[in-house]
Amino acid sequence: MDFSFTEEQQLLRSSIGRFIQDHYSIDTRRDIVASETGWRRDYWEQFAELGLLAVAFPEADGGFRSSPVDTLVVMEEFGKGLVVEPYLPTAILGSAFLCNGASDAMRADLIPSIIEGQTILAVAYAEPQGRYNLANLTTSAQKDGNSYVINGHKAVVLGAPMADKLIVTTRTAGEQYDRDGITVFLVDSTASGLSRRDYTTIDGYRASDVTFDNVRVDAAAVIGEPDGGLPLIEQAMDSGIAAICGEALGVMKAINEMTVEYAKTRKQFGTPIGKFQVLQHRMVDMFIAYEQSVSMTYMVHLKLDEAPAERAKAAAAAKVQMGKAGRYIGQEAVQIHGGMGMTDELALGYYFKRLTLIDTQFGNVDHHLRRYAKAA
Repeated sequence: MDFSFTEEQQLLRSSIGRFIQDHYSIDTRRDIVASETGWRRDYWEQFAELGLLAVAFPEADGGFRSSPVDTLVVMEEFGKGLVVEPYLPTAILGSAFLCNGASDAMRADLIPSIIEGQTILAVAYAEPQGRYNLANLTTSAQKDGNSYVINGHKAVVLGAPMADKLIVTTRTAGEQYDRDGITVFLVDSTASGLSRRDYTTIDGYRASDVTFDNVRVDAAAVIGEPDGGLPLIEQAMDSGIAAICGEALGVMKAINEMTVEYAKTRKQFGTPIGKFQVLQHRMVDMFIAYEQSVSMTYMVHLKLDEAPAERAKAAAAAKVQMGKAGRYIGQEAVQIHGGMGMTDELALGYYFKRLTLIDTQFGNVDHHLRRYAKAA
């Protein structure tokens, strides 16, 4: 099997790399995270100009995507810069929901404005009691004539503070844990009855807890099949898992490089610590963990268009590897740097925080071990 990138993908990687190098230093990121909005609108507009917002959409919808590997390239480079703009909820999760479940009219209305950088999406799927179970929903949508009325609460909705539209998972029939009876809606962020509590996550991203109090939406706002939305949600979440695995590759590569560089310059007993054999062994183990993660990430991206069972197994396996490798690489890097590895003076702490959150996003290691065992 050929794992080499196409010329277009290499050019895409190069253009993003230049943007990160020129505009996304750790000091710049620190200022962005500390700002009132937590992101840069002008950077988002540059993403649109570079075509990055079109990468996840197929050509039929005005996008550039030739394969899921295209988004891997974007997310890996974003991971190197710890980009905090809402690319994942808008271009990755949003693309999966719209391209696989939205009506022709909804796609024609939304996708061009997303690609042009005018519309930002957030996906409200997690609930406090859910514990990674996508079917464990208490947010309800009751049919009322030609519309639905949504009530409930969603937690940690990434990108919600800057989103124009929310993709919301609800229960429209059945019991709390049933796989059937789930419907997905597109809801305007300014809808009457919708309220948010915004905050900054530990890794610097912006999220919200969102409450729906008799929020009324038209029946045309349904994405996918009414009462049969869970397969669509699972497909979108697996796309999200693949994307953050790609992001984690960029994060781990950056951590490995800064650790090796630190070991070359930090001296103990008059000798660079990189000459100590025990530290050399630890850095080699970090590199091996990274390379294993590369293989698993390539695999899950190549499996995204497979049958649901095969896709789920690949996503679970990749997420387990990424969680274990991320924790190992982050902890080893902090140990080699010493106590200052977790201070705000060094970039390492920010990268380690992001790896830690990636481990929990869309399900942690334990959850996906059980999921893999069930799929196998």
